[in-house]
Amino acid sequence: MRLILLRHGETLWNTEKRLQGHDNSPLSPRGIEQARAIVPRLRSLAPARVVTSDLGRVRQTAEIVGHADAPSDERLRELDMGEWTGLRKDALIAEKPDLYRAWRAGSYTPAGGEAWDDFVARITSTLTHWLYAGQGDLLAIVHSGVVRVACFGFLGLKPAHLLPVTPGNLAIFDFEDVRGAAPPRLEAYNLGEFAPDTDVAD
Repeated sequence: MRLILLRHGETLWNTEKRLQGHDNSPLSPRGIEQARAIVPRLRSLAPARVVTSDLGRVRQTAEIVGHADAPSDERLRELDMGEWTGLRKDALIAEKPDLYRAWRAGSYTPAGGEAWDDFVARITSTLTHWLYAGQGDLLAIVHSGVVRVACFGFLGLKPAHLLPVTPGNLAIFDFEDVRGAAPPRLEAYNLGEFAPDTDVAD
């Protein structure tokens, strides 16, 4: 069984390098292009089931790729960034470099935000739930943080060891036996029609 994770297309806030969290911004023209470009690859993968985050940028991506009727699950939302929601990444790095690095490392939580460990627990349990909920490959249309958590929670890969998750690209996990003790294998990461980005805001 495969777990196929698709990050939503680039948003207007992504272009401004603003942290989105549970807030929302519509797809940019490039984001719409990214979503359209991944459609042939999704068709070739032919997932049996689809689920999405309930946030607008993901639902917009789902509609473009042909899964407007897929169920949504609020538990698949991006990390809640609390008072940092809407702030620009470059401003945070300039004004609070130590806190920003600590946040990226999972050891600091902005006021009103979600702790990294809680985020990991939320996402891994939710993805596992959907894998158990049916048979066949599962496509989850989600956020960059969700992909990073899947790599960490299922494989032990820390975010610092991964390139940023490019909008409109795929990560694929191969679960030989979702109920077994063996961890999945990472079949693909940043797979898509757009080259991996090196500096992308969440």
